[in-house]
Amino acid sequence: MIMIYKSDENGQIDQVDTPEEGCWVALTHPTSEELEEIERVTEIDIDDLKAPLDMEERSRLETENDYTMVLVDIPFHNDEDHYETIPLGIYLTKKLIVTICLVDPSILKAFSKKRVKDFYTFKRTRFLFQILYRNATSYLRYLRIIDRKSDQIEEKLERSQKNSELLELMGLEKSLVYFTTSLRSNEVVLEKMLRTDKIKKYPDDEDLLEDVIIENKQAIEMANIYTGILNGVMGTFASVISNNQNGVMKVLAVATIVLSIPTIISSYYGMNFDFIPFAHEPLGFVIAIGLSLLISGAIAFVLYKKKIF
Repeated sequence: MIMIYKSDENGQIDQVDTPEEGCWVALTHPTSEELEEIERVTEIDIDDLKAPLDMEERSRLETENDYTMVLVDIPFHNDEDHYETIPLGIYLTKKLIVTICLVDPSILKAFSKKRVKDFYTFKRTRFLFQILYRNATSYLRYLRIIDRKSDQIEEKLERSQKNSELLELMGLEKSLVYFTTSLRSNEVVLEKMLRTDKIKKYPDDEDLLEDVIIENKQAIEMANIYTGILNGVMGTFASVISNNQNGVMKVLAVATIVLSIPTIISSYYGMNFDFIPFAHEPLGFVIAIGLSLLISGAIAFVLYKKKIF
């Protein structure tokens, strides 16, 4: 899908039908025909246009004669309630800016829905840095969500002896690994962008880029902290669940020992012999039962004094 936007001097954003100078071309999960059309209009290499469509594509900054390609990873919450990252391609040409992504990212929706202050489609460099800034802040937002979700799972683990909560924590840990890897890759791109002269930067733009780098570093630190906390929590609760299961097995073992005494005595009295003690006594059954309970109680008392249960 191709959407084309253009803003005027007053910041009013309108949707147009054809690409023109100073506009923003947003492609979401584009088809081959749409990519070929954009290649024809912008003269961007088709292989570069296809790069963001590869989930394994690495973040990078490449400058050609007629355009600059910025490829970064953005956070994404999929339909399976998992958090991962996907590539976003941003292309700066001499006349317009192009974005390509497999999904319609929330960081771009804010621009198309006019929720970003001082946004103009014809200020391409500033638009690029604004996208990167919102991307860095979106990582921070997702990291806080993951932290809150891990707290909720911890509360469940305190009352549970199942593995489902641990599997949820493993999923969050996997998401944090994705985030940390992507943030470090994005950091390399941002540092390279700060040093390069291929992208024309104005004083305000440089300040914004520095803010992006700061936010990205903060996101990396938060991801590392949450990863360490999550690893500790998983190890602790894995031990707790194991100890709880050992406690259950110990109680069952003690119950088996105590209940085995009446079983043994009753099995003797089930044999067809005349010389079994109390076999011919009127109260023989009561005596046998009482003896079984007495021995079982004594064994249970000894085990209790030894703090076995």
